[in-house]
Amino acid sequence: MEKELFVFDLDFTIWDAGGTWCDATNPPYHAEKGEVYDSSGKWIRLYPDVRKILAKLKEMEKLIAIASRTYEPDWANNLLQLFNIDHFFIKKEIYPDIKTTHFRNLQEHFQIDYNQMVFFDDEYRNVEEISRHGVECVLVRNGLSMGMVERYL
Repeated sequence: MEKELFVFDLDFTIWDAGGTWCDATNPPYHAEKGEVYDSSGKWIRLYPDVRKILAKLKEMEKLIAIASRTYEPDWANNLLQLFNIDHFFIKKEIYPDIKTTHFRNLQEHFQIDYNQMVFFDDEYRNVEEISRHGVECVLVRNGLSMGMVERYL
């Protein structure tokens, strides 16, 4: 079923922050030869299909947002800028709170029904919780891929 709003978690969905969450990394971050590292040398990488997915969604004029529970929102925003994908997201809900708060804010901002949203997250508890509200949810294993997104276009 085609959706209007595509919502993405960050850690282990959009990127792998060196095998941990971005709020467990060590800024400042730096880009080197197209790759991003934290100050301890930990490689933080986007999953391979992420740029293609975001570009396709934008080309199709879909709404794109983030719902991420992190204790370091500034670090997450810095990574989005370093990866040069920040501009794809119309709304960013990045702060330490439950995902239902993120989605209530997204619903109010976009004024669309939950059933017009699809959410991609690597944590089962988030998928289970948000799906109860009528949002189509996709449990992401091993990073976001184009195949996961295409069925909602």
